[in-house]
Amino acid sequence: MTNMGAFRDRGITIVRGEASTVWDDAGKALIDISGALWYCNIGYGRAELADAAAAQMRELASYKTYDGFTSPQTEALAERVAEVVPLDGAKVFFTSGGGESIDTAAKLARAYWAATGKPDKHAVISRQFAYHGSNAYGTSLGGMAALTDVYGRLVPDVDQVPWDDAEALAEAIDRAGAENVAAFFAEPIIGAGGVLVPPEGYLDRIQEICREREVLLVLDEVITGFGRTGEWFATGRYGLSPDLITVAKGITSGYIPLGGVIASARVAEPFWAEGTANVFRHGFTYAGHATACAVGLANLDVIEREGLVQRVRELEPVLADTLRPLADHPAVAEVRTGVGLLGAVELADPSKLPAVIDAAYERGVLVRGIRGVALQVSPPFVITEDELVQTAQVFGEALDAAA
Repeated sequence: MTNMGAFRDRGITIVRGEASTVWDDAGKALIDISGALWYCNIGYGRAELADAAAAQMRELASYKTYDGFTSPQTEALAERVAEVVPLDGAKVFFTSGGGESIDTAAKLARAYWAATGKPDKHAVISRQFAYHGSNAYGTSLGGMAALTDVYGRLVPDVDQVPWDDAEALAEAIDRAGAENVAAFFAEPIIGAGGVLVPPEGYLDRIQEICREREVLLVLDEVITGFGRTGEWFATGRYGLSPDLITVAKGITSGYIPLGGVIASARVAEPFWAEGTANVFRHGFTYAGHATACAVGLANLDVIEREGLVQRVRELEPVLADTLRPLADHPAVAEVRTGVGLLGAVELADPSKLPAVIDAAYERGVLVRGIRGVALQVSPPFVITEDELVQTAQVFGEALDAAA
């Protein structure tokens, strides 16, 4: 994701972090308003997560989860995730990250339909502006040309619909034939595509369409999971009942790589039923890694102990209020906020985006661009109100400087 010809001599080296601030190797302090890649939910410098990793490594760094094996921390985190996700009877399949979770969910969707006597249901559908990681399925499901065109469709039987038109999904399924469509993948809030909040009623309608046509609904909560929207999951905030949920990032706040797929009772049943002959023949070397799961448990402890999910809900209007005045800046096309600690400032002239990012860095705020048009806002949950105000001020100054 980096133009090495342009950045090989001027890359930024980040050496440490504390709460919402990171420092580069020149000693410059920077408010990390993007939470790195959306993931540092509990903030930087949490020694208890390092301690949890060290303690687990001394006992058992990891063991395979193939062939019926598991470990106590892996079992405990699966149970913990199943408790906080708003799906009854959920089961958890761990991966090493979001891209693996998407590939896992796509394969599990196909495997589910094969196990239930409908082996022709292979096609998957995604949305314009979607980002589902960089693995084969994720690249094929991606909705941003810059990330997909050079590769083509790596996986066949993939279709795409407008991001905000539920009826377009119904038409796409009917066109392909519901008997051929396995799943529809959707981010509850599109993240890397620009922080796009769905129109009122959109998510309920796509769920209805999937139910009517026997298509699995897969919600990609790699960004929105574990508190980002002011609920444990966007699934809960919007009152949804998906068939599969993909997670990563916030499950460990990025302290160690971990992801997962949460399966509803419906999807799990053919593989869990007493005496079943169905086996989900899929896995990763580090799936259910014991140390990663120990860190995940410590991360969830911090979120619960400090009430960080509720804190996100409380900061939601603060973020909106601090960024709203930027909408009047002549260099800004739109400011998008309103759901948890998620926001975007879209520029009227996207070509100015790199200059705005550089100007913000010079003024002490580390921010990144998304879809080549907007500034990403997804700070750690521990960010202070003063830091949000400072960020908005820096954005304004950076917009002025770039102009």
